Amino acid sequence: MGNRAVFVLAGPEGHTRHRSSYGAVGLDLDVLAGPEAVIPFLRDHAPEDGWYPDDMVEAGVLVDPVRRLLLIFAWEGRTASTRTRSAHLELLRCAWAGWQVRWLYDGQSGLRAHLGLDPEEARGAVYPGPALEPGDEELDDPDPMVAVVTVGPDRCHVLADIEDHPVEEGPALLDRLRGAPHHGSHRLPAGAGIHVDPERRQLGWWLTTARAHAREVAARWPGWTVEFWEDRWNEHVRASGGRFTPPVPDHAVVLAEVRDEALERWAGPRRDVRAALAAAHPHILLGHGFAPAVTADRAAAARAAIEEAYRAAAGA
Repeated sequence: MGNRAVFVLAGPEGHTRHRSSYGAVGLDLDVLAGPEAVIPFLRDHAPEDGWYPDDMVEAGVLVDPVRRLLLIFAWEGRTASTRTRSAHLELLRCAWAGWQVRWLYDGQSGLRAHLGLDPEEARGAVYPGPALEPGDEELDDPDPMVAVVTVGPDRCHVLADIEDHPVEEGPALLDRLRGAPHHGSHRLPAGAGIHVDPERRQLGWWLTTARAHAREVAARWPGWTVEFWEDRWNEHVRASGGRFTPPVPDHAVVLAEVRDEALERWAGPRRDVRAALAAAHPHILLGHGFAPAVTADRAAAARAAIEEAYRAAAGA
């Protein structure tokens, strides 16, 4: 299936669109190299006239050099955890100094709306992650892929964060969790969450990634007051009365950690994967959704930009 990504280069005369079948993985680290390295890298991807379906695109970028605007979203990476998201976004803004950097919480549907295009209609079916038992092995990971659901004053459930956001279920979520395992509290990082107050028919929800049509989710809760907290999980901490309390990371430590991963991502030249496959298998039918080659010079310039962004972010 791949890990689909879309890249849009915009300007006063319109935009060009490029897409990658596998470019979503590592995109969060690629973009930390700043505009001088990233814009040519995006432009070197194969151009594309069509669009992937909105709910199948795992990452995307729109770059407008004239307006100095960067729009970005991703389903995974350093931005997808409460532990490293703040550090990643700080490095990103330093790498793109002087640019407006905005996160697209509604993914490709938000990107298409920015371009004045009609987003696809939101699909009706929802595929939520299952509720986890308190001893589930996923919770052995210090940075688990989970969504936290707190209900009323005393319930805390932890769901696998592998499909749709639990808020997309609407009130059926409460029926599904009525007999689900209780966790008491969750004190690890998470990638998404929702607090539901059934008595007041109010809820707030957040995520660190993106969901197509995220800003339309209130329609799934008719008669309820729905507040979208974007990535402000501290609102969930407050509303849950402390039943969701992710650890506060050491900012200096995670800043250096994200920098090191970005430097490794740009550690040297990258080969043209499509050309290599075509040479090894001359009769195979290949698409064009592969990443382009990266020269040693461009990789070196990218590493220099990452180091400069890190010094700015660290106040060195």
